[in-house]
Amino acid sequence: QAPESFPPLRNEAAVRVLQGRMKGIQGHCNSCYMDAALFSLFSCTSVLDSMLFMPFPLCDRNVQGILRDEIVNPLRRTGFVRASSVMHLREQLTDKGQCSSFTNAEKDPEEFLNLIMQQVLGIEPLLKLQSGGQKEQECYCYQIFMDKQEDLVVPDVQQLVERSFLSSDLKLVEIPSCFIIQMPRFGKEYKMFSKIIPSLELDITDLLLDSPRECCLCGDVATLECS
Repeated sequence: QAPESFPPLRNEAAVRVLQGRMKGIQGHCNSCYMDAALFSLFSCTSVLDSMLFMPFPLCDRNVQGILRDEIVNPLRRTGFVRASSVMHLREQLTDKGQCSSFTNAEKDPEEFLNLIMQQVLGIEPLLKLQSGGQKEQECYCYQIFMDKQEDLVVPDVQQLVERSFLSSDLKLVEIPSCFIIQMPRFGKEYKMFSKIIPSLELDITDLLLDSPRECCLCGDVATLECS
């Protein structure tokens, strides 16, 4: 455990602490979905550190303490988290979520995020989406859904997000404070893409609802959008 708080890892420090054998979050009993989610959310960014410290109205302080002292701080300090620490969190989530399989079964990352953010910590939804002019929906993360497209062999995240929003006729109602994106699912038998290139920056200009944008022909403020 590491009760002292550590900042997220950046640049050369991230490479030094996280690269090599026995680094990352140790897997055990189908924990890969949770290990990958926790590593992505906390290893190199502080945007969700409120989950670790803020006394939200519904916040379970025990779960918050396990997340902070047994997982995030050791990961940022030494680059390694023991499987027993993640199992401690899974046991607590099993109690809170009335779901006995959190300690042994593989879950969807979205199910894990919804449970810990909404039911355990009481955080407001991070995303507001609107589809085809319908009522806006609130959620904690966005999962990319799209059909196989032959022209995308090794896509980057920017391309996948834009095409997924286009195919689902989705728009972001407002700029999100944190944009958690789940890549296309795959199993042992089928992978939609063999590789996906991370986009180090994400341009959401064309994904925002009613955002003023430039006409591609004359350069003035656009009044019409062609998909």
